[in-house]
Amino acid sequence: MEYQDPQSAPGLEAGQPGSARTATGRTVISEAAVAKVAGIAARAVPGVYSLGSGPSRALGAFRDAVGSTDHAAGVRAEVGETQVAVDIDLVALYGTPLHPLADQIRAAVYAAVEELVGLQVIEVNIEIHDVFVPGPPKPPAPGETRPVREVLQ
Repeated sequence: MEYQDPQSAPGLEAGQPGSARTATGRTVISEAAVAKVAGIAARAVPGVYSLGSGPSRALGAFRDAVGSTDHAAGVRAEVGETQVAVDIDLVALYGTPLHPLADQIRAAVYAAVEELVGLQVIEVNIEIHDVFVPGPPKPPAPGETRPVREVLQ
């Protein structure tokens, strides 16, 4: 969607106060860019295990295995001329209160998108698909030893 930069309003000529040579033109911010900003902000909130539903998490695990990351996985953004709506699907960590987690994610997404993208966020919808319960730590297998490294002097 297209966003009209307020500095490039008609009537501003180069050389007038408040204008610059680069003040003309238009800025287009894609839904993918907004989704990536929102995804990074959501992942930074403690208590978020991963973003996305089952199939998108499986694809994300494959991407992680090959060293690639999709920061917009599990996030959809609808961009208007001056406003944005964001939908986030996620998995929470067990032990995290879910309603406060959703509130913290909303606050982080509102702040990041409004500051970095410059569009007004009208809503952030959050759907918690699952809760991740970490298993007990695995003891080392019998006969498995860690190599001892010598200290070089």
